[in-house]
Amino acid sequence: MESKEVDFSFSSPTSLSKTRWWSRDTVAVVTGANRGIGFAVVKRFAELGLSVVLTARDVERGSKAAESLRELNGLRNVHFFPLDVSNPASIKTFVSWLETTFGGLDILVNNAAVSFNEIHENSVEYSETVIKTNFHGAKLLTESLLPLFRLSTSISRILNISSRLGSINKVRNLGIKATLQNERLSEEQIEDVINLFLEDVKNGTWQSQGWPEIWTDYSVSKLALNAYSRVLARRFEGSRLSINCFCPGFTQTSMTRGQGTHTPDAAADVAVRLALLPPDQLPNGRFFLGFGSYNKSRL
Repeated sequence: MESKEVDFSFSSPTSLSKTRWWSRDTVAVVTGANRGIGFAVVKRFAELGLSVVLTARDVERGSKAAESLRELNGLRNVHFFPLDVSNPASIKTFVSWLETTFGGLDILVNNAAVSFNEIHENSVEYSETVIKTNFHGAKLLTESLLPLFRLSTSISRILNISSRLGSINKVRNLGIKATLQNERLSEEQIEDVINLFLEDVKNGTWQSQGWPEIWTDYSVSKLALNAYSRVLARRFEGSRLSINCFCPGFTQTSMTRGQGTHTPDAAADVAVRLALLPPDQLPNGRFFLGFGSYNKSRL
């Protein structure tokens, strides 16, 4: 998957209206959306007229978030259903509800993620939970929803909210790096990398094995998500499904304890514009970096 800086030339409201391909019948699902970037993405989608499903693992918080958009903002096209991406039973229930309620979907934004570290901490105490949520949860939900994508001429879209912390150049172990850079990388090889990391954590050797040095468990989870996105993009190359990743940068969310260079609304605005690119401009298998000039690299 090749990284690419976001081109803001399509960021004006006028350009969006000129290239509008969606309607009220277009269904977008956003995970981890009761607050932060996910909530802002739901709001922006709804403002643009899509039917949006806001999901959250906490029923009360998710319900209140959706209700606030419906009542306070008049966005009646926002729907809520509880979803814990780390729980396979919850995913199964959600997929069944989505099929019954909407018949399918057009856009999936995998935003749900966790980190248990403060900004300058690097504990791996909860590595299994982080991997289970940020990587395995997103992967299982995606695979479960694949049969429901409508695959119209407008092209269905998956946008994985990721991080440059998960870039391959953050990995110092040459063997792991070589595996992930293999053009024929498989899902099984990604799982092998994840299992190797968890084994290093269990053995207490993770600091000396060349894993990313900042927020290591979170970085490895995003490393795996980026790699899976690349494999999935290759699987659907030339089809009516596009898979891309987006790093929103250092955003002021609960995960960063409110620190950051920009708001969730600013990050969501870019994410939504990427998700709504015109079909003839929509790439596949790209990693977009927003809010900064970063060097291009291959994951």
